[in-house]
Amino acid sequence: MATWIGFLRAINLGAKRKFAKGDIAAAVEGAGFTDVETYINTGNVRFATTMRSRARIEAALEQAFRERAGFEVPTICFTQAELREVAAQAESFGHDGRHYVSLLKEPPSAAAVRALEEASSAEEMAKVGGRAVHLLLGENYHEARLTNAVVEKRLGVATNRNLNVIRTLAQKWC
Repeated sequence: MATWIGFLRAINLGAKRKFAKGDIAAAVEGAGFTDVETYINTGNVRFATTMRSRARIEAALEQAFRERAGFEVPTICFTQAELREVAAQAESFGHDGRHYVSLLKEPPSAAAVRALEEASSAEEMAKVGGRAVHLLLGENYHEARLTNAVVEKRLGVATNRNLNVIRTLAQKWC
């Protein structure tokens, strides 16, 4: 059995996309996964499975979530080793400002990575490592040009977490 961490995109935003932790856990268990645990109500779930294909795991979860929640829930899964690597990458930047991580569903092309990273400025930077985009933002982070929406436009489906959540999940679940 392998342990995976799933990150659900765009839930608990507004009145129509509510998906509580308990419902998430029930959907994951109902899809046949075991050792299920959620962390805060932003769509983070750990589970175990004998399945090996990330794409098949994501598809099974997305179907279970659609059936339980009544709407599409894009899901992005990482192995424990991959999540540890994302957290370790973050430490290598030595950034003291706001740090968000956009987790990508698919690996980006080299050209797309280059284009995104070239959009960086002195106030905000994007650093891509595998399926993680580290958004290093300054004091005016609420006015940032580099956002998860920009990441998705250039690199595909992504969900965003702040670095504290990534660190906590890596420590707690890896």
